[in-house]
Amino acid sequence: MKRWVQFDGRTRCVEIPDDVGNPGHHVCEVDGRVLDVDVSLGQEDVLSLIADGRQYRCILDGDAVIIAGHRYEFAMEDPRSLRGRSGSGDGAAGPRPVKAPMPGRVVRVLVAQGDEVEAMQGVVVIEAMKMQNELKVPKAGRISKVAVAVDATVEAGQVLIIVE
Repeated sequence: MKRWVQFDGRTRCVEIPDDVGNPGHHVCEVDGRVLDVDVSLGQEDVLSLIADGRQYRCILDGDAVIIAGHRYEFAMEDPRSLRGRSGSGDGAAGPRPVKAPMPGRVVRVLVAQGDEVEAMQGVVVIEAMKMQNELKVPKAGRISKVAVAVDATVEAGQVLIIVE
C-alpha cells in the first residue's frame, strides 16, 4: 500500500505491506529506498523497530510518534482517498492527551487546569535516563485535566495532560 506521509515538515512517499502492523519481518520503501524492517509489539501503542540494523522504540500518540523522547507529528494520506471530502478534518477537534514518551519522573508541571495554551507549548517536564524532556501540547486550547504532580513517577504512554 502506497501512502504519502507528512513527517517532520516533509512529505515522503511510503510503500508498506498491508500487514506491517503485525510483528515480524517486512520490506518497506521510503522515497524509493528499500528498507528491511523487523517489527515487534511491546505495550499498547509501543513498537520496537529494527530498520537497516538500527533499533528504534516508537510510541504512537495519535497523530505523532515519539522516538528517543522527541515527538514527531505526522499525517498520512491514502492516494485512493478523495481530497476535500467532508469530514476529513485534521484531527485537531476534541480532547487530545499528552502522554509520557517513556518511564520517568515529573520534574515540573508548567500549566494548571483551566489554563489556555498555544499549539506546541511546553506543559510538563519529565526526567528519564538522566535527561529532561519538555512535553508539548499538540494543539491550542484549554487544559481540561492535569493528571500528574511534581515528583510523580510515570510509565510510558501514561496520560499526563489533556487539552481541549
